[in-house]
Amino acid sequence: MKSPSSSLKVLVLAAALAAPAQSALAWGASGHRMIGVLGASTLPEDVPAFVRSPYGVAAIGEYAREPDRWKGSGKVHDHDRDAAHFLDLDDEGRMFGGPKFTVETLPATRADYATALRAVGQDEWKAGYLPYAMIDGYQQLVKDFTYWRVLVAAEKQTTDAQKKAWYAADLKRREELLLRDLGVWAHYIGDGSQPLHMSVHYNGWGDYPNPNGYTQSRGTHGAFEGPLVKAVAKDDEVKALMPALRDCACSYETRMVGYLTTTWKLTEPLYKLEKSGGMVATDPRAKAFVDERLAAGAAELRDMVAMAWKASADGKIGYRPEISVADVESGKADPWNDLFGKD
Repeated sequence: MKSPSSSLKVLVLAAALAAPAQSALAWGASGHRMIGVLGASTLPEDVPAFVRSPYGVAAIGEYAREPDRWKGSGKVHDHDRDAAHFLDLDDEGRMFGGPKFTVETLPATRADYATALRAVGQDEWKAGYLPYAMIDGYQQLVKDFTYWRVLVAAEKQTTDAQKKAWYAADLKRREELLLRDLGVWAHYIGDGSQPLHMSVHYNGWGDYPNPNGYTQSRGTHGAFEGPLVKAVAKDDEVKALMPALRDCACSYETRMVGYLTTTWKLTEPLYKLEKSGGMVATDPRAKAFVDERLAAGAAELRDMVAMAWKASADGKIGYRPEISVADVESGKADPWNDLFGKD
C-alpha cells in the first residue's frame, strides 16, 4: 500500500486537532487541494501562525475546491460566478478580441472591462473575468489581515474586561473568515496556472485557424486537469519544484498579469504535447508539465499571500475617518467604535 500524500497527512492531523470535517479524496479536486495545501504550508514565518497551522493549511486546501462545489446552485448564481474561473485570451493576447492583456491596457474595474468588451460585440460572461476575481480576492485578504492586526493590538491594549472578551471572540471569527476568504481565493489562483483557463482554445482548438492540426476533442480540458493530475501528481514532487519565495516589489496587478501571461503562453505547448501522444499518465512529459503547473500555482499562492500580509501593515479600517494599523498598534487610536460599530 502506498503511504498517504502529505496533503492527506495534513487533513488527518487537522482532524485530530479540531472538529472533524468531511473530506473528499478525489485542477479537479486533487489539483486545487494540492495548490492550497502546498501554498499555505510553505508560507514564510512572519505570516500569522493560525494560517500556517495544520488546521489552517487543511482548511485552505479544502476551501480551494469551494468555487467548483458551488456549481449547480441556480441560474442566477452560476451565471454570475462561472466566468470568474477563466480568461479567454486570443492568439494576439487580446481579451476575447477586446483590449490587450497588459498592465497598461487592463481596464481599471470589472465594469470598465465589460464596457470595453461590449465595444467589440462581446461580453465578460463569454470572455471570462479571472483577473478581476483574483484582484478582488487579494484586496479582500489585505483587508482581512488588516482587521486581524488591529484586533490583536486592541485585545492586548485594552484594560476593559468586556471589550477584551469581545475582541478575543471577534479575532476568532476573523481567523475563520480569513481562512475561508483565502481558500476561496486560492481556487482562482490555481485556475490561473492552468493554460486551458487562459485561452480561447480552452477545450479543443476550436473554430480558429489550425494549421498544425491540433485536437478538436471536447474532452481535452477535463482529461488534462482532472484524471491526469490525479494519476501523476504527488505532493512532495510538486513541492520540490516550487521556486523560492519572490517579492516582486511591484503592484498586485503587475504580478498577476505576469503570472497569467506565463500560463497563457503554455497553451500551444500543451496542444503540441497532446498531438505527440504525450498527454497520458504513462508519458513522463505529461507528468513534468502537470507538476510544473501545479508548482507554479502553489508558489504564486504562497507569494501572493505573503504580499497581502505585508500590505496589511499599511492598512486602515473604519470610515470617515479611517484609522491605521500603525495608529492602533502605537496606542494613538482606539478602534472600539470602528470594530464594534458606531451606531
